[in-house]
Amino acid sequence: MRGSRLNMGVAMSHTVENTKARFLIAGVLCVGFVMVSPASAQNPDWPTGQSIVEKVNARDEGEAVSRSVLMEMTDRRGKKRVRNTFGHRKYYGDEKRTVIFYQSPKNIKGTAFLTFDYPEAKKDDDQWLYLPAMRKVRRISAADRGDYFLGTDFSYEDIKKESKVTIEDYTWATIGEETLDGHECYVTEGIPVSKEIAKELGYGKTKAWVDKEIWMARKVDYWDTRGNYLKTNHITDIQNIQGIWTLHQMDVRNHKTGHHTRFSFSDIDYKSGVDDDVFTERALKRGR
Repeated sequence: MRGSRLNMGVAMSHTVENTKARFLIAGVLCVGFVMVSPASAQNPDWPTGQSIVEKVNARDEGEAVSRSVLMEMTDRRGKKRVRNTFGHRKYYGDEKRTVIFYQSPKNIKGTAFLTFDYPEAKKDDDQWLYLPAMRKVRRISAADRGDYFLGTDFSYEDIKKESKVTIEDYTWATIGEETLDGHECYVTEGIPVSKEIAKELGYGKTKAWVDKEIWMARKVDYWDTRGNYLKTNHITDIQNIQGIWTLHQMDVRNHKTGHHTRFSFSDIDYKSGVDDDVFTERALKRGR
């Protein structure tokens, strides 16, 4: 009987030691996994994600620009809606003001959108939407910036930032190098700095392919706050206009809904200048 108990004790001791060993091995494997994660295993020859984003935002966009934008929205059944718009953008130092006026079709003509994008990280940007049917200018709050913009697959934040990004909303990392559409790109990953910011933006993660030569994104993938693959923005036409690299076409596909939005830019003019009074609520109401 004593021999049986002794054998049982030895067996239990071996079991405990084996269990400890398995936990130790698992811990080593977990540490190894963390150490080779994309952000921490960044190639030392790559620029940091932060520096890439800074170069994107420092790119010359001209002091002011006027342009037409054709907006085409297509649902999963192939039904298409088309919007013709004209807009202006102007810098006041580091502050950027943008206005868009809808010209057709008739049922949406007169709608207008105005945004003041301030450089101060702690200052909320100002955005206004004029709906002619209501004859009222509606202010868009910071909490609404992740909402979709007038039936498109772009959010209000996407429209405001255009080809640039918000540095303070994300933690950025460089995770690779790839050739996209014949162009050498750095691949960057952005993770919102908090759950609150992620909820405001509507994004839990972004991944961008940034052209190494001209510092413009040629594709951006988005995931929602639950980690689901949400949408892709593919910039398919970038041209040099009056000495400034300018996007001419963006295609956004929503992988959840099957909806597709295409923005086509034309009549782009950096030279003529833009009057200050177009960036006012009064201009929104008069439609120009």
